[in-house]
Amino acid sequence: MIETPPSFACNDAIAAHLRLLRDSYQRVTGHPLVDASWADLGGEALCAAFWNADAVIASHGVEDDPVLNYGNRRALELWEADWPAFTSMPSRLTAEPIRREERADMLARVTRDGFIDDYAGVRISTKGTRFKIHRATVWTVRDENGTRRGQAVVFSDWSPL
Repeated sequence: MIETPPSFACNDAIAAHLRLLRDSYQRVTGHPLVDASWADLGGEALCAAFWNADAVIASHGVEDDPVLNYGNRRALELWEADWPAFTSMPSRLTAEPIRREERADMLARVTRDGFIDDYAGVRISTKGTRFKIHRATVWTVRDENGTRRGQAVVFSDWSPL
């Protein structure tokens, strides 16, 4: 069943952000994000595709302490957060304090190389549930002019710890 995303997960600004994620992923990796059929989707259809994806999709902005600015249904479930909590959380808090240096090293590699498709690491939900991500793709989100807009992740494989 296709679930219609809640209003907070689909408005003009969110749809534009999702197009940016989709298009930047295609540019940097040469592959479609999750499903090639998303290439022609816009507006509410694109919001629904992202929201209902089996993969976890999340992104953060370019602030000095980057804040999460999108998470689909799977991301919110995995991090045990609602939309307001998730989209106001500094992305560094998705990792335990002892793992933050590892996370920072990975993000520096993504910034340098544009993307990685082999990330694995331990993360922690807002309620303290630990899980390990396997084979994630993390990429630098850039608009069509090459301006850096943040970073994003997509993954389908994780395990509880």
